[in-house]
Amino acid sequence: MSVLNDPKLEALLDALHKQSDGQTGAMRAYFERRAKDGTLSWDHFDAETDHFFADKLVAFEKDKAEFCYALCRALRARRVVEAGTSYGVSTLYLAAAVRDNGGGTVIATEYEPAKAKAARANFAAAGLADHIDLREGDLRETLKTLEGPIDFLLCDIWTEMAAPSAALVAPHMRPGAIAVADNTDTYRRQYTDYFAVLAANGFTTLTLPFDGGLGMSVKG
Repeated sequence: MSVLNDPKLEALLDALHKQSDGQTGAMRAYFERRAKDGTLSWDHFDAETDHFFADKLVAFEKDKAEFCYALCRALRARRVVEAGTSYGVSTLYLAAAVRDNGGGTVIATEYEPAKAKAARANFAAAGLADHIDLREGDLRETLKTLEGPIDFLLCDIWTEMAAPSAALVAPHMRPGAIAVADNTDTYRRQYTDYFAVLAANGFTTLTLPFDGGLGMSVKG
């Protein structure tokens, strides 16, 4: 039995995951070349890297996305924030959870206009647009205004933006709310500030054994 129990949505998501997976080889080759040239920094991506990723989905892996769907269902989440929407793959899982909980909103963020446009098309195709508030632009501005309480935060974004996201969202999260961040084992050092922000806001964190590590933080 599927997690989502929505064949139309699952067909769309399978196609998007396949598209994202098909870009993995090109991304690996790009990073290998930049690392060999000695021009790559994991702390801050430059204009060349930003340009390279402009058409890349970089979708949240399916097992992680399904886990977040299940978490949101268990939380009975009605208000969710996602830092890093891209083409909207993970957003669709979160919006499906909110829908299945009886309604609510996923506040999604995306900096690239072309990706935001593609995400909106995917939201419409899935029939979930009414559950998504996509805020286009720099999340350090677009997340300044939030209505609480927030039940769930997903940080599936470049690590340099994880701490700013948490700083804006964590104060609005209710006791028992959960924050999830991707690849927290792989980029443990880059997540230092993010975990410090969460700790200062009363969160306890553990790392789950998904590929790359999945940080799950619960607000006390």
